[in-house]
Amino acid sequence: MPSFTSSSDIQTSPQKYGRPLPSQSLGIAAWIGLFVMVLLMSGWEMYWRSEGSIPSYRNSEGLWAIQRRRIDDGEGDKTVIAGSSRAYFNMQLDVWERESGERPIQLALEGTSPVKLMEGLVEDEDFTGTLLIGVAPGPFFGGGGYRAKAFQRYEQESPSQWLGQQLSMLVEPYLAFYHHDYSLFTVINRQDLKNREGVEFEPDVRRLATYGQDRAARLYWRVEQDAEYARIAQEIWAAGFVPIEDKEEDELKEFYEHRAEIIERAIEATNALQERGIEVIFFQSPAEGHYSISEPMFFPREETWDVLIEKTGAMGLHWQDHEEMQGYWLPEWSHMSGSEADRFTRALHQLIQRERANREGGE
Repeated sequence: MPSFTSSSDIQTSPQKYGRPLPSQSLGIAAWIGLFVMVLLMSGWEMYWRSEGSIPSYRNSEGLWAIQRRRIDDGEGDKTVIAGSSRAYFNMQLDVWERESGERPIQLALEGTSPVKLMEGLVEDEDFTGTLLIGVAPGPFFGGGGYRAKAFQRYEQESPSQWLGQQLSMLVEPYLAFYHHDYSLFTVINRQDLKNREGVEFEPDVRRLATYGQDRAARLYWRVEQDAEYARIAQEIWAAGFVPIEDKEEDELKEFYEHRAEIIERAIEATNALQERGIEVIFFQSPAEGHYSISEPMFFPREETWDVLIEKTGAMGLHWQDHEEMQGYWLPEWSHMSGSEADRFTRALHQLIQRERANREGGE
């Protein structure tokens, strides 16, 4: 007889395990959770208001898509503003409306070339108005795509994305903390912590503007009134700059080819719009500081702006050519203060009217 028993010979019945639920009502826990959430959110809101933040609509891809669809929904005969952040922040919709009697559609996107928008409007038969394009040399001729996801949002927005945008807009005008610059992880990431050796991170762009429901933008008050905040923005603009003479030959070759491709696409799109009877107007706002060095270095006027205007025959208003477009205060080198943007918008509108009259008189 064996002197031991194998464990496989022992027959056991499977045990059932059940986690008992607490006898207390779950409703109490839900109310406690809601209370804690409201308490923390209120504290976060109070903190950012104490820091000077003011409520504003969020500058989201969904908001851009709403404005882009206005062309499809019967407003295609209006003036449309395209470009990057200078056209976005410097063009004041209220002032333009007072001057012209028409409120334009604002479709400029920060750090993003408007060429893709131009190409889309070529194919959009609903668009019959005027296209006013701000040319910031870097984003325009460099093919910037910082906010390119907005184009995809317009083309492929899902029902859940649409609903989320509508719900978000109900609370955006009332919450000062509801901005990506004030999210917890964004705040943590910009703390002055020492990076590992050899590891570098590009600083995130700080809050620069406030926005209306129709994307009417105005420079954020801290950029104007807080010199340290403006200095931070300047450091961000200049971060990572490498002079053209320090670039590798292959890198420069690729850069020049890409720049030439963007210019050619812009020329083709402009000509196609003009063939449809669309008036296309280009304007270039002033810039200074770092941009007075980097833009002429990588995008010299005679190789970019002048080529675009010459080959399209479009109206081109460059700040170097018109006294009305000069002498504005740019707190962080690139964008105008609110009052200066009012003055610039008024001057640009009047300049356009004068140039139109000159063109008609010369025909």
